[in-house]
Amino acid sequence: MSNKLDRRKTSLFLFILTILFFYIPLFILIIYSFNEGKGMIWKGFSLKWYRELFTHSDNIWKAFKYSIVIAIASSFISTLIGTFGAIALKWFDFKGKNYLKNLSVLPLVVPDIIIGVSLLIMFATINFKLGIITIFIAHTTFNIPYVLFIILSRLDEFDYSVVEAAYDLGASNKQALTKVILPMLLPAIISGFLMALTLSFDDFVITFFVSGPGSSTLPLRIYSMIRLGVSPVINALSVLLIIISVILTLSTKKLQRNFIK
Repeated sequence: MSNKLDRRKTSLFLFILTILFFYIPLFILIIYSFNEGKGMIWKGFSLKWYRELFTHSDNIWKAFKYSIVIAIASSFISTLIGTFGAIALKWFDFKGKNYLKNLSVLPLVVPDIIIGVSLLIMFATINFKLGIITIFIAHTTFNIPYVLFIILSRLDEFDYSVVEAAYDLGASNKQALTKVILPMLLPAIISGFLMALTLSFDDFVITFFVSGPGSSTLPLRIYSMIRLGVSPVINALSVLLIIISVILTLSTKKLQRNFIK
């Protein structure tokens, strides 16, 4: 009994230690976003860096706009392709099905730097100008497998008898898809979209290779800023992104609960 209790205490201690390891840097970042000074020495509470962010940081907001537009567009297309691709791989038989499914795993295991270099070589070979379009294509490409396997995992638990019942009641293929299959897959579709959105917005390595002049996304902009030293404006921006992420996460969980009900 004492050994079991000791194991629980050890597990709890390691869990708390891990949580502290992850969240203490975030709390430090939040605190120093309100620091009057630029360094790590506390010089008093101030909102100057938030004012700087919202009034004199046009380049940051331009990069933020590019990141949002690319993330939403690439996530939508990759979710669309991944959803219908998962349905095809699960319920349809065609030549090369297993080969295609195994091939879809590669972007998940191949290092990002290899994908970035490969895409750069491809765009250079066909003389495609680097810019927003190439970033969109790259993000859509590496997002599709994530969405695909999220939907496939949901389809593994899918009760196909519901679809068969819809056919027995006279539903067409289109009606079965839009009235039965897609609504039942909606929580997984939302999860896949949000995963793709996060990966796209956060990506640096692949974007670094396929971006062109004037097409800097937010991660690239932050990287260019910290090369000259960490600016407190980045702290303020990070706090804003944390707040947006928390709101989005809570809203998504509530939305998914409503759909499940």
